[in-house]
Amino acid sequence: MSLLVVGTVAFDEIETPLGKTGKILGGAATYVGLAASLLIDDIRMSAVVGDDFPQQYLDLFAERKINIQGIKIVPDQKSFFWSGKYHANMNQRDTITTDLNVLADFNPVLPELYRDSKYLMLGNLTPAIQKSVINQMRTRPKLICMDTMNFWMDTAWNDLLDVVSMVDVLAVNEEEARQLSGHYSLVHAARKILTMGPDYVIVKRGEHGALLFCGDEKFYAPAMPLDNVIDPTGAGDSFAGGFMGFLTKMDDTSFECMKNALIYGAALASFSVEKFGTERLLEISAEDINKRLDEFVKLVSFSL
Repeated sequence: MSLLVVGTVAFDEIETPLGKTGKILGGAATYVGLAASLLIDDIRMSAVVGDDFPQQYLDLFAERKINIQGIKIVPDQKSFFWSGKYHANMNQRDTITTDLNVLADFNPVLPELYRDSKYLMLGNLTPAIQKSVINQMRTRPKLICMDTMNFWMDTAWNDLLDVVSMVDVLAVNEEEARQLSGHYSLVHAARKILTMGPDYVIVKRGEHGALLFCGDEKFYAPAMPLDNVIDPTGAGDSFAGGFMGFLTKMDDTSFECMKNALIYGAALASFSVEKFGTERLLEISAEDINKRLDEFVKLVSFSL
C-alpha cells in the first residue's frame, strides 16, 4: 500500500537545555516520511524547497524508499527555516525565527503517480492547500489524516471546517481540540469534533501520551518514560509517521488496528526525542522498534 505525505521539508535550528544545533534537516513531512519509512517502502512526498536544499538530503529520502517526484525545487529562493529554543521542562519553547521563504507560495501539484495513493497524511499547512490536495486525488484514499494548528482556527476558520469535514482522522493537541470544539473536557471536545466530519480524533498530549476517539470508544496510548529527552522537535510528526505507516502496512482502518497504530506512533515518537533533529530516526532498526514495543506492552500490562 502507498502513503502520500504532504507537508514541509525545511531547515531547523534548535536549542534545548542539553545543547544547540546548527542548521539541520527538519519539517513535518520529513519526520512523517522518515518515521513511516521504518515500516513501509512506498511513500510519496509532496513539498517545496529552495535551491539551497542539499542534494544529500534528497538522496537520503530516496535511500529510505521515499519517492521525491513531488518535491519542487524553486531556483534562486531559500527553503523554509525555523529556529526555536526550549525551556528547562521541554514542554515550552520560544520561536526565534520563522522564514517562510518558498513555503509562502507553496501550491502543490501532485504527480500522476501520487493521485492514486491509498493513504494520505496532510501535514500542518493552510486548509486551502490541504483541500486542494484532496481534490487532486483521482480516487479518494482509503484513509485521510490531517494535522492542523490554532493559527488556522484564528485566521481561516471556515476553510478549516470545510477540510475537516473531508477527512477521516483529525490529529490535534489539547489546546487545539479545546479551541476547535469550544469544550474544555477532552471527551466533550472529541465528541464535538466527531460531529464535524472525521470518524476518528487523536488528541496528542505530549509527554502524557495520546487519546483516540471513535464514536463512544476511546483508547489511550502512553508516552514512554525516557531517561533523557534531548529534543522534542518533530515528536508529533514522528508519531503521525508511525501511526500512518502502520495503518498503511496493515491496510486496515478498523478501531482495533487504530489502537495498535497509536502505539506504533508513540514508539516512533519516543525514539525521535532521544537525539537532535532526525538523527535518532536514521539509526534505529526494526529490532529496536520491536524492543520498544515490548516495553510499551510491559508499561501498560496488569492483571486484576
